[in-house]
Amino acid sequence: MMEYVNAFVSMLNGMSPYLLLGFLIAGVLHAFVPSSIYSRYLAGTGLRSVSMAALFGIPLPLCSCGVLPTAVALRRSGASRAASTSFLIATPQTGVDSIAATYSMMGLPFAILRPVAALVTSLIGGLAVGHWERKGVLDDVRDDANYEFSELPKGLWNKIIETLKYGFFDMMQSIGRWLLIGLVVATLITVLLPDDFFSTYARWPLLNMFIIVLVAVPMYVCATGSIPIAAALMLKGMTPGCALVLLMAGPAANLASMFVVNKAFGRKATIIYLLSIIGGAMGFGVLVDYWPGLREVFVSALPCHVMHHHMAVSWLNTVCSIALLGMIIVALVSKYWNSYQIKHNKTTAMKEFKVKGMMCAHCKANVEKGLAALPGVEKVTVDLAKGTALVEGTVPDKLVIDCIEDLGYQYEA
Repeated sequence: MMEYVNAFVSMLNGMSPYLLLGFLIAGVLHAFVPSSIYSRYLAGTGLRSVSMAALFGIPLPLCSCGVLPTAVALRRSGASRAASTSFLIATPQTGVDSIAATYSMMGLPFAILRPVAALVTSLIGGLAVGHWERKGVLDDVRDDANYEFSELPKGLWNKIIETLKYGFFDMMQSIGRWLLIGLVVATLITVLLPDDFFSTYARWPLLNMFIIVLVAVPMYVCATGSIPIAAALMLKGMTPGCALVLLMAGPAANLASMFVVNKAFGRKATIIYLLSIIGGAMGFGVLVDYWPGLREVFVSALPCHVMHHHMAVSWLNTVCSIALLGMIIVALVSKYWNSYQIKHNKTTAMKEFKVKGMMCAHCKANVEKGLAALPGVEKVTVDLAKGTALVEGTVPDKLVIDCIEDLGYQYEA
């Protein structure tokens, strides 16, 4: 038992200072950078708009579900499908929090390559969509929903409060559970798998990459939660190229995101979106594993970096780990306590709608704001834990259902 605890604590100590720094930067971006600035420069279909969309998206700490309403909002605020697709591909693959955590767990080469790979794959996907967009051969899609970005808080003090709330509470609610799951899975891999488990199959890295793509693309895994899993698998002999495929393909897509992209951007754009993610992940994976001397650079960086944390755990690591766990616990308890209160405060005047695809605080905020704007709605309460929206008022059910789907989610009868 102590072996599991020691492995978990060691990984947590290695990541916690960088994660807290990343969450703080995420809060600053959220509170101080106007979201409307993103759509202002993203109307074109060429390299400039596609590049700007990718560069805007890379530092944002949005997962593959949280990025969907934002991308749809960009599209409806004037961004082209090319720029919106580029944003969709780049954003969930990385973020300031995951870049910091990648450095802490996997070393500098991975921390540099992740955003570079996200940039390249998003440029390829965005430019491909832009090419077909200019030719006018992409599918027609509904694009008449009204969506506006939320306003930033006014005043320095309010912005500081919003920075701390978003970075250390909302973000914890969004990815805290997935981060803990990733750490637990990584702990089990570290303790249970033999040290040479993947080295037996190292002669077939392309086959390993293909299997990882088949498993990682449909499932949901966040950019930060995938890091300890990839690091643990590399320590068991997985090639760095295969680990990179997991880090790129896993966070960038899932079944829910495919459904939404298809609805909001059309079938052809969805195919380009998926091919860009899969092709980019496989391409960079092959580059890392087959470029002379490059694999050794990544392999040598990982064990040295991990061993450093085993040997030099400072009071700062310990304090940061305790603070991180405390914040995650508070955020998750609050999330499920809110669910309990919603259930017991529900009145007969409220209509319940099942909403599939909500996975984070961004999703909750988007659904609440979208439904609250409908005529006839008096009150909206979203239960993220149960995936439901309670609507009170005279608004027709069909209008609520259409709004849910226009926002990029699925209604379940």
